[in-house]
Amino acid sequence: MPRVVFLLIPRVHLLDVAGPAQVFSTADDLGHPYTLTYVAEDDEVATVQGLPLRAETGWPALTPDDLVIVPGWRGPTRPASQKTLRHLREHHASGGTVASVCAGADALGRAGLLDGRRCTTHHAVQDELARLHPRATVVRDALYVEDDRIVTSAGVASGTDMALHLVTTRHGPYVAGQVARAMLVHTHRDGTAEQVSPLLRRRSHVDETVHRVQDLIEVRFTERLPLSLLAEAAGCSERTVTRLFSRATGLTPLAYQTALRLERAEHLLGRGATVETAARAVGFADARMLRRLRARTTPSAGRRSVGFRR
Repeated sequence: MPRVVFLLIPRVHLLDVAGPAQVFSTADDLGHPYTLTYVAEDDEVATVQGLPLRAETGWPALTPDDLVIVPGWRGPTRPASQKTLRHLREHHASGGTVASVCAGADALGRAGLLDGRRCTTHHAVQDELARLHPRATVVRDALYVEDDRIVTSAGVASGTDMALHLVTTRHGPYVAGQVARAMLVHTHRDGTAEQVSPLLRRRSHVDETVHRVQDLIEVRFTERLPLSLLAEAAGCSERTVTRLFSRATGLTPLAYQTALRLERAEHLLGRGATVETAARAVGFADARMLRRLRARTTPSAGRRSVGFRR
């Protein structure tokens, strides 16, 4: 059973812990097991919001499937010790993923995990992060950034976005959609704030017939799905299912499936897959269609993404 370990630093923000914790707890409720563990250098950790948290002072044995998350805090605070930072380095060196929310990126930087890598944090502390860790490349306009199993996020609500991204990477978009729907999180923001997940944004409607069709497409998005099959699942005619689907989501069923394929392909490419491999994995016959779709949806160089909000 994969483990998610939260490293709690004094004056931690509650939402930076609770958002990602809720995502993985919900995934566990839905049949994708996770064990959540909270570690700190003291058994009681002060939070900015005044509610103290209890934590273990010893680290569990970790495997590459496990995830370590460092939530953010409000300074000044006592930085993590060298022993704690060694745990972060060793987990990443063994093949594990290390993530941070907001100011938690500083702990990753002190552990040397940001050197030569792209990262982000809350806009209020980006300059400080760049000054303290000059070998890191701080991405200014991003909600979260993943670089070689180092995942950093901007803070507060973006920690939930990052956690949903990790669920998508591990289990696929359908499971992430289930988690988001259970949490009543209707909008999953991608790493850049302009890019909105077609999977979750198009789930904010209340048409259960269309939800059934979306469930089918999400489970089998790599397959050829004729309209007749979708109509059978919806219990209505092909013309009606197209009309209902377009009205509820703003997309045709085929466009929705294509958007899911493209989103999943981008996740695979971000983890080192070739365009050819990613194209085959998501159901395209060859890489040409994927290249064409990516070229069509890539923002122009002069286009800026929306800034952070806290």
